[in-house]
Amino acid sequence: MSSSGTATLLRRHLKDMQNNKDIPGISCGLVRDDDIYEWEVMLIISDEVKLYGGGFFKARLSFPKEYPLLPPKMRFETPIWHPNIYEDGTVCISILHPPGEDKYGYESAAERWMPVHTPETILVSVLSMLSSPNDESPANIEAAKQWRENPAEFKKKVRRCVRDSVEAAY
Repeated sequence: MSSSGTATLLRRHLKDMQNNKDIPGISCGLVRDDDIYEWEVMLIISDEVKLYGGGFFKARLSFPKEYPLLPPKMRFETPIWHPNIYEDGTVCISILHPPGEDKYGYESAAERWMPVHTPETILVSVLSMLSSPNDESPANIEAAKQWRENPAEFKKKVRRCVRDSVEAAY
């Protein structure tokens, strides 16, 4: 797909996300009006989500010129403690890994990026990941260890992240 085709597709995705009321708690916009490849996302986590409920987490989606053939990168700008999020905020989730077979044999090609994914499917997957961390292949080893070995302390640290996210949002 040409870069103008990619830009057109991303504009359509953004419009769809901004008009979609089916998924509450997701707000998307551009970081800069002249750059369709950089999105700012706010995830307002429902109180029904056990761990991160009540939080306001700002993130960025950075789309490559080769989108939808290659996945975007997602990074939380609001600090968040999670086994599948690196300390710098980068999200580590299968559908954001490049297409094809995993050279380490951990993920099948079907679990990785496919051009049928959209920003909506990415964000829904991230919301699911927040509810159900995968500690078998962690990005944040300390968070995964704490999740397994000391769940009470893990939850306490997450609640602090939620409180801090609310304070930062206002």
